Amino acid sequence: MSNTPRDNEAYRFPVSVKGVIIRGGRVVLLKNERDEWELPGGKLEPDEPPAGCVAREIAEELRLRVEPTRLLDSWVYTIAPGVRVLIITYGCAEARETEAVLSHEHKQLRWFPLAEVGALRMPEGYKASIAAWAQALQSGI
Repeated sequence: MSNTPRDNEAYRFPVSVKGVIIRGGRVVLLKNERDEWELPGGKLEPDEPPAGCVAREIAEELRLRVEPTRLLDSWVYTIAPGVRVLIITYGCAEARETEAVLSHEHKQLRWFPLAEVGALRMPEGYKASIAAWAQALQSGI
């Protein structure tokens, strides 16, 4: 048997780091090309820390400056048959409240009241992360 590490033979899939931003009882969501609502964020780049990734992606997608405050969750999401992505979510605090701006990457941007999130077409993992961050903020983190 060889002592050569076999890590490079393991199945690989992308990592997407998403942020939950709640302002005035509303969470910002984006509509993607699959007509699903999703949290802002995106693909983790090599040598980039996950918290840095979500701050960068939110700045690019929404022009909002955020501080990832708490790691909320992680799970594997099947986007389509045979297409999986590791999702990591963070609760984020805004550096200061500014107008969110929709980028070319999404079809729509909307601040949803927290009470409406459960009925939206979006992955259950995002709904759980939104609920966890809302609870943390209500409890004073």
